[in-house]
Amino acid sequence: MNGKRRRAPTFARARRALRDAAIGALLATAFGAASGGAFAQASGAQRQPNPERETESAIADYNAGNLRAALVQFHDAATRGNRLAAFDYAMMLITGEGVTANVPEGLRWLKRAADAGMSQAQYVYGRMLDDGEFVARDPAAAHGWFLKAARQGHVQAELALANQFLDGRGTPRDNRQAFAWYKRAADAGEPVSQYVTASFYEHGGDGVTRNLNIARAYYAAAAAQGDDTAALKYRELTAELKAGPGGASAPKAPGPSN
Repeated sequence: MNGKRRRAPTFARARRALRDAAIGALLATAFGAASGGAFAQASGAQRQPNPERETESAIADYNAGNLRAALVQFHDAATRGNRLAAFDYAMMLITGEGVTANVPEGLRWLKRAADAGMSQAQYVYGRMLDDGEFVARDPAAAHGWFLKAARQGHVQAELALANQFLDGRGTPRDNRQAFAWYKRAADAGEPVSQYVTASFYEHGGDGVTRNLNIARAYYAAAAAQGDDTAALKYRELTAELKAGPGGASAPKAPGPSN
């Protein structure tokens, strides 16, 4: 990288979040769903570039490595109300891509996009608060942002919310709520959630009826995504069911799955 310092892992995660959001949003724009100009209507701007089209152009430039051009277009579209552009501009400022890093200004734009209802911005801002990255650690505030994003179907936010309920971090511990959010994320294909959901069904309790076949199904789904431990659990439960008719319902001491 020609003398540039290696970025800390947190910057790498932020860059991945930006790229993932940009690619996902580019697909969404094809169906007219990515503009999200909810926080500042672009009124009286007939002669200005359309902020949605400008955001699409910025995404293309970003993916091509034309960071400075992308930065300028994201900024222009963000100031005219495009919340995706506001998020992308925020992440470029925070990570210092195409510009000298300016974390306070980046956080201002990130929160603006989150306040406008963009689920990815809500999730990323929540992660920063939960982890204490770039901001003071505040799990309770993070919980609120995760909840906002999860209610919009943001799968990683659903997982983060489930983890908080399970750990009692930022909210009172509630295993039933944890299970509900793990299962929601699992059904959307999130592999960690598939494993944890399987474990709930394997052991039962907290409002979940023990069912080894449902547990096997979720372990198998996680295994199909490369989770070797889930593959082992699938084989173990298959053997347990074959061992006798009591295998699917016999009492088992509660505890975390290994």
